[in-house]
Amino acid sequence: MEQDYTQSTRSRYRAKRKKTNLILNSLIVIVIIAILAVGYSIFAGGNDASPKPQVQPETSASNGTGGSGQKENPAGESSKEDEQEADEEEADEQESENEDAEPVVTEGGSSPNVKRTIENPAWKPVGTQQTGEHEVVTDDSSQDWQEMLDALSYAIETDKNSMTVWWLERDKSNEGAAIGTVSAKGSDQAYRVYIQWVDGQGYKPVKVEELIENDKKS
Repeated sequence: MEQDYTQSTRSRYRAKRKKTNLILNSLIVIVIIAILAVGYSIFAGGNDASPKPQVQPETSASNGTGGSGQKENPAGESSKEDEQEADEEEADEQESENEDAEPVVTEGGSSPNVKRTIENPAWKPVGTQQTGEHEVVTDDSSQDWQEMLDALSYAIETDKNSMTVWWLERDKSNEGAAIGTVSAKGSDQAYRVYIQWVDGQGYKPVKVEELIENDKKS
């Protein structure tokens, strides 16, 4: 009887162990299937995803690129702007240097009647009301004549109304230039003044010769 009990106990143990193994194996299979399913969904989802559309830059009909979506940035414009800025800076520096420069005075001049010659880098154009193509006009009723007088009086530092004009003529050797012989009223000192037209800015004194005698005084 004891033998029958032992065999019965062993049978129940084997059955229980077999059942446990079956459950464990089933769980392992379920876990493996779940892992495979998750992995498949990840990889399959990544492969099936549609690529995001790339946003193309807007094109303007006026940019002249033929719909390429890229605006032209012409190097020429940048280069021209740089050159213009450089020219303006150079002009400003030159003007500043001229303003600080002292007048250059030399003995003698263009003729034996010249005592000394004065050239001042600080001289500037006197301004103008004229527009269009310019021509030196020696008619004393013209605007050009009045502006020449402005430049002459500026050169000898005398008010135009307090200046006597002994002679004023076109400089035939230099286009846009004129030469005048003037003196301050009440003074015996006469000057020969050379002036030059600057487009859009008026006449500018170039040189003043201090005369020994007034060779235009009648």
